Amino acid sequence: MTKPVTDPVHGLSLFDARPFFEKALVYGLQHGLIDAGKREAMAQEAPKGMVQIARYFGSEYLRPELEKARDRLVNLVSLHLEDASGGDLRVAAGLLRDHSLLSRSKAGSDMLKALIVMPQNTHFGMNERGGFTDRHIPQLARWSLASYADYKAEFSARQHAVQAVEAALWLSDQLGLSADELQDAEPDAEAVIRTALLMGLIRRKELPDWVAFQKLIVVLRLKQPAPELLKLPKDLPRDCLPVVESVRESVLSDWPKLLDVRLAPRKLFDQTPAFMGRYFWLEDGLSEVSQHDRSRSAAWDKLTQGHSDDGTVLTLCLCVAAGSAPKTLLAEKSAAALVRKIRKHGLQPGLAVDYLSTHAPEQHRDDFVQLWQEFLNESQATLLSDHDHKLNDALALLRRECNVS
Repeated sequence: MTKPVTDPVHGLSLFDARPFFEKALVYGLQHGLIDAGKREAMAQEAPKGMVQIARYFGSEYLRPELEKARDRLVNLVSLHLEDASGGDLRVAAGLLRDHSLLSRSKAGSDMLKALIVMPQNTHFGMNERGGFTDRHIPQLARWSLASYADYKAEFSARQHAVQAVEAALWLSDQLGLSADELQDAEPDAEAVIRTALLMGLIRRKELPDWVAFQKLIVVLRLKQPAPELLKLPKDLPRDCLPVVESVRESVLSDWPKLLDVRLAPRKLFDQTPAFMGRYFWLEDGLSEVSQHDRSRSAAWDKLTQGHSDDGTVLTLCLCVAAGSAPKTLLAEKSAAALVRKIRKHGLQPGLAVDYLSTHAPEQHRDDFVQLWQEFLNESQATLLSDHDHKLNDALALLRRECNVS
């Protein structure tokens, strides 16, 4: 069992497994860097610091709290000295000589507070915004007794997250998205970086919504750019270079799938587990709806040749309800064949309604459905009649209401 050694600063218990504070203090005393007056000043400060620390974390009236406060004081000073000096005892002793003991304790506490509010990962939605508050005190209590090795390991891990977040913020700012907007979107920082790198290939200046991102992938697949063209952005802050280069390598590993024309973008990026959340686009439901509407309108216009008259709509609906391919103009023979099919297999009016709901422009959809239903009410008996053997009545109806040439 280790035994206490003589305490160079009255009132502080030191052990053979010496804290860095003790090493620096002993070194300073042995090498004349710290004189008796400074040693006595630290001895006077130590009890005050212990009471302050005990009060901050609990109560200064309980002996166990005061004993733990003593350990915290020594450890906080040690953390600061070892970090600030890089482990050089002469530099550490100089810091003890030139500054008060309580200021070095506060410096150690500030180190830990800064660590605690650093991002723990690169996901914007899982990181806190703002600085240290009272709700972080329990974390500070734990870290105030941690070793410097534990502090450095945690700092290194969080530093990567910090650099990734800072790189994502810088890139998004270059592409017109504010820090608040990015925070609200809650992506992974690496996802933002990956998309920004792809945007650089086609020299776009704004972060995309899904429609624009999909077009970006289509353009890249058409151009099939060489991987070496995926370069780091100009003027990227030096601190961001390592993490962005690392992310660039991950994009290159995705390269074959990114440029594979057999993989539909939606299936790849939104339905493949390995790619979900891996790239970033702005969620804009209105844009997607508008794009869908535009695509639907284009398909409708191509079929109808831009016509929306009653005859065109009714011809199309009748073909669909009969289970035939949608047409907007029927030759006389085709019209007769359609009537025979209807009389043999019947009509399915709901198919036409579904077709209109899926393909017709939204602003005309209800009117087209009403037109179709009115036509059915007036014409279904004629179309299905068993008495019109030569189809005269049915064809006369179609010539009048539909497009028959």
